[in-house]
Amino acid sequence: MTSQQPQQKPVRKRPIKLSTLVTLMIGAVIVTVLLSVHLLYYVQIENFTKMHLQDKAMAVARTLASSPEIQHALSLPAESNIIQPIAAQVKDRDCLLFVTIINMQGIRFSHPNPQNIGKHFVGEDFIPALKGQENVSVNHGVLVEALRVFTPIYNARRQQIGVVAVGISLDDVTQQITQSRWNILWTVLFGALVGLLGIFILVKALKRILFGLEPYEISTLFEQRQAILESIKEGVIAVDEHSRVTLINKAARHLLQETAAETPLTGDAIPESSMMLSHLREALHNGTAWHDEKVNVAGRVLISNTVPVRSGQRIIGAVCTFRDKTEVSQLMQRMDGMVNYVDALRERSHEFMNKLHVILGLLHMKNFTRLEEFILKTANNYQLEIGALQGKIRSPVIAGFLLSKIDRAKSYGHKLLLSEACDLPDNGSEQQTAVLITVLGNLIENAIEALDHQPQGEIHVMLHYQNGWLACEVSDDGPGIAADRLTSIFERGFSSKGEQRGVGLFLVEQQIHSLGGTVTVESEPEVYTQFLVQLPWGKGNHT
Repeated sequence: MTSQQPQQKPVRKRPIKLSTLVTLMIGAVIVTVLLSVHLLYYVQIENFTKMHLQDKAMAVARTLASSPEIQHALSLPAESNIIQPIAAQVKDRDCLLFVTIINMQGIRFSHPNPQNIGKHFVGEDFIPALKGQENVSVNHGVLVEALRVFTPIYNARRQQIGVVAVGISLDDVTQQITQSRWNILWTVLFGALVGLLGIFILVKALKRILFGLEPYEISTLFEQRQAILESIKEGVIAVDEHSRVTLINKAARHLLQETAAETPLTGDAIPESSMMLSHLREALHNGTAWHDEKVNVAGRVLISNTVPVRSGQRIIGAVCTFRDKTEVSQLMQRMDGMVNYVDALRERSHEFMNKLHVILGLLHMKNFTRLEEFILKTANNYQLEIGALQGKIRSPVIAGFLLSKIDRAKSYGHKLLLSEACDLPDNGSEQQTAVLITVLGNLIENAIEALDHQPQGEIHVMLHYQNGWLACEVSDDGPGIAADRLTSIFERGFSSKGEQRGVGLFLVEQQIHSLGGTVTVESEPEVYTQFLVQLPWGKGNHT
């Protein structure tokens, strides 16, 4: 039976550093270009060198052919020794193998070896020159094998009187070719050195621009940034100095699709018709920063923060973050409901402890008749208040919330009464529960404030569920609302209680409409005020 070896995890390759990557890439390009260019030059260097030496020899030959001294000396015997010193001087000065002057009979008038003066020139490659044609050849004469150049000599009457022959040793040609090839090597090395210096400067510049980060670190940061931007609930939009969108996250796209007619994408310009993005344009043009600004768009209140992005003294862009205030308000209302629920339980616990102390005292006094009456009265009160509430309201959060409001109304000398027809099942939707708490909280608080100068006022609440809809009625017998004000009470800022008010009913209507519900109000001055709310309500547990 063979034992299974533990599976080894694959070894993760170490990422290549930016300096190494840039050096390898640019170095490969430089080496390829240098080798390609110089390899081509290396192949052609022999032809270039031969052509250069040939042109040099031809220039010397033509210069000698046009010399009056040479032309005059050819009319004299070869032993006159006029041409030999001139030819020897030119040969030594230009590092030539030989400079030979020949007459029309092929007799030498000069030669590196003076003993060959007066003898016939060796080789037939000078014959075309006797016919007035310049020619070049490689031949082996009396000396070593050489590159030989021939050019005719004419007198003043344009009659050919001889030939100039200039020779360059092929060993000298090979030496110059080899020297030129070594020059190629030094050129390649110098180019490589300059390339390495350029790579070093480029790598330093890139590291400075990228804040010393490696490519894999940049990609990791980018992925983390994208994950963070897409996971946060706040909308984020960034634009450049030309008002083009450079970044927009998922939350921003979702909010803009719900509140704006046109949603910009990355690379698009900011829509001129977008009121919500107007702060971005002002931040770009004026450098103005906006903090915690409330923007009402399509019936929704957004909290927006916009700041310009600067590089030195220049504005290079702007960033705007925004969030739906409704979510913040819902969270605050839910927290208020939980706090009220806890406060109500705390008050009930204190009341219960007091009653236990009463029972203990009656036991010590052995007054069993009064003890029985007290316990029965306490139980009946519990059934009337707590038991009845739990039987009608099966949502613990709403039940605790209403219990706290009952106690709050009692502390002001009023009564909060639940209708016998109340029937509220539990609901798993946090949004619907939060909206109901917001609606009941604002309407009950408004009713308590309306009854402020009226002792022993009554507030009636009815919650009835049927076929997926919840009917909510809140009414009071307070002073009522004037008929000319009924159409304005849901407007933001409208209030009869002074400044910095008029938000509650505005928020109530906004949240009710966000769920697709409705709200209406009826009122008769000095008689009653009644709010009727229709809300969708998820099916709960009716047992």
